[in-house]
Amino acid sequence: MARVTHHYQDPDRFVCGTVGWPGDRVFYMQVRQANRLTTVRCDREQVDLLSGHLDRILNDLSRLAAGIVSIPDAVEEPDDTDPLDAPLEEEFTIGAIAISWDNPANRLVVEFFAVSGDEMMSADPQLLLYASPEDAPDSLEVRLTPDQARQFVARCRFLLKAGRPSCPFCGQPINPGGHICPRSNGYRRPLFL
Repeated sequence: MARVTHHYQDPDRFVCGTVGWPGDRVFYMQVRQANRLTTVRCDREQVDLLSGHLDRILNDLSRLAAGIVSIPDAVEEPDDTDPLDAPLEEEFTIGAIAISWDNPANRLVVEFFAVSGDEMMSADPQLLLYASPEDAPDSLEVRLTPDQARQFVARCRFLLKAGRPSCPFCGQPINPGGHICPRSNGYRRPLFL
């Protein structure tokens, strides 16, 4: 089967969104440019890590570029809080993510690679760099301006806060029925003595 690569050079919209209730949500990344729309499925942890890395990269670029590259300040509230675009047709599930900086274009390049059936490639994502085109998994490449990346990070944080509260000790989400914290080793102290 032929590999499919989706390229978005100048996207109109790049967002993360969810379907379902907290504790049972499915996360998606969605990109739109003109009449093209691509949606890929991801994990909550991937959203958290990607937004953190993008934020750190933008902060480092702002500090290191010292006016050569215009990097906006972090955004607290996203401008785009609209739901995901319809139709919601999942192209693939994200396995590996790569981030790079295109210096001549002043854009962040984010690449999403599908979960691979190849066990070696799944274990070591760097093998994607050396895979032949027919062996590599499907992918999605999105080129973002620093403004778009800051908005994406703000929306990701907004979505993550809207989910289940995190345990103050282990950081894992707390289910509505409770949570056995691994840091407490399964021991629960009585609420009232």
